[in-house]
Amino acid sequence: MAWDVIVVGTRVAGAATAMLLARRGLRVLAVDRVAFPSDTVSSHQIQVPGVALLHRWGLLDRVRQTGAPPTRHVRFDSGDVVLAGSFPAYQGVDALYSPRRTHLDALLIDAARSAGAEVRDRFRVADLVWSGGRVTGVRGWDRGGAAMTETATLVIGADGKRSFVAEAVGARRYRERPVRAFASYGYWSGLPMETGEVYQRPGRAVAAFPTSDELTMVYVSAPIAEFEAARGDLDRHYLATLDGCGDLGERVRGAVRAERLRTTPDQPNTFRRSHGPGWALVGDAGVVMDSISAQGITNAFRDAELLSDAVAAGLDGGSLDRALAGHQRRRDRAIRPMFDFTMGLAGFAPRGIERALLRSLGGRQGEIDRFLGAFAGSVTGYFTPVNVARVIGVRGLLRLAALEVRREHRPVEAGQRTNS
Repeated sequence: MAWDVIVVGTRVAGAATAMLLARRGLRVLAVDRVAFPSDTVSSHQIQVPGVALLHRWGLLDRVRQTGAPPTRHVRFDSGDVVLAGSFPAYQGVDALYSPRRTHLDALLIDAARSAGAEVRDRFRVADLVWSGGRVTGVRGWDRGGAAMTETATLVIGADGKRSFVAEAVGARRYRERPVRAFASYGYWSGLPMETGEVYQRPGRAVAAFPTSDELTMVYVSAPIAEFEAARGDLDRHYLATLDGCGDLGERVRGAVRAERLRTTPDQPNTFRRSHGPGWALVGDAGVVMDSISAQGITNAFRDAELLSDAVAAGLDGGSLDRALAGHQRRRDRAIRPMFDFTMGLAGFAPRGIERALLRSLGGRQGEIDRFLGAFAGSVTGYFTPVNVARVIGVRGLLRLAALEVRREHRPVEAGQRTNS
C-alpha cells in the first residue's frame, strides 16, 4: 500500500501531526522504534498556547483525565523581587498543564489511531527510499524482525533532536547556538503545590509544578560549564540549588522522591531546514532549544498544526514543495522570538534593564500577569525595547542610566587591570 504520508517518530510532534493529517482524510502511517507507553526526558509543561491547541483539537479533557492538574497561578522569585500572578486568558484557556510523558504521548498516539492513522511501535527505520532525487518511503524492521519497505508521497521526520531523517537528508542547520545549560529534574510525592513556582538565582533556574499521579516535578537548570564538576554527585548539586530557593529545599527534603533524578547535558540550540524533495521535519527534528523556557511541547504542537495545514494544501491540488517552503517561513517567524528569549535565559546573566523591569512590576497586577504570560508564550512582544521602556517608565530609565554611569566611572581597585 502506498501512503500519502509516513511519519517517523510518534511522540508529541509526530503523534499530533499524524492525527491532524488523518483527520483531513489522508492515508497516514506513523512508526516509532519504542513501545508505548514510554517515558522520555521532558520539560513537561504544555504552555497556555499549547493548551489552547489541545482544546481546539478536542483533547484537553483527556489531558485532565491523566491527573495532571491545571496551573493558573505562578509565584516568580528572582531573589530580589517576588511576583505572584495568573496567566492572561488565551483563546479560551488560562492554565498550563505539566503531564507525565508516559500519559501524554500515549494519549496522542491513541488520538492518532482514532483519527484513522496506522501507528506501529517497535518499528526501526534503517534507511530512506529515494527515487529521482526525492524521498519516496522508508525501509526498516517491524517488531517481529521482518524487513519491509513502505512508500509515501511525503516522509516526515518527527524523531527528535537527534533526528535520523534530518541526518539522512542532510538537512542544513542554521541559527545554531552552543549548548549553554544542563538540566536535572525529579518527581516528589508529599510536596503539594498550590501554585507553580519559578526561581531565578545567580547561575541557576528552578521550576516546580504539579504533574500526574499526585506528584510534583522539580526542575533545576545550571550552566553547562559546571556539568563535569556536578556529575560526580548530581543529587547533591540539585538539592544544594533548591536550598538557595527560599524554603523549597526544606520542603523537598521533607517529601519523598518517587523516581531517580533525571539529568541531561544534551540541550542543543539550532534550526534545521524543514523540507526538501519528498521530506519534511516537525518538532525538535526541525527546531530545538534549551529546556529552560519549557517550550518544547508547545512548539511541537504549533509546528504540527502549521505543517499539517501545509501538507494538506500541497497534496490537495497545490504544489507540495511550495507549501512546505511556506511552512518553514511561518515556523521560523513563530518560534524565533522565544528562541532568542530562551538563549538569554540560558546565559544566566540578567542585564540591568531586566532587573529594573522586575523591580518596576511590584504592585502592578496587570503587568505582572502580562509578564507571566510572556514566559508562557501567550503574550508576545513583551520584552521588546519599546515595551520594556513603557513598563519601566521615564523615571525608571533615568535611574537605570544613572546607575550605569556610576558603574562606568567607579575607580579601579588595586590589583585590577584595565584594557589597553
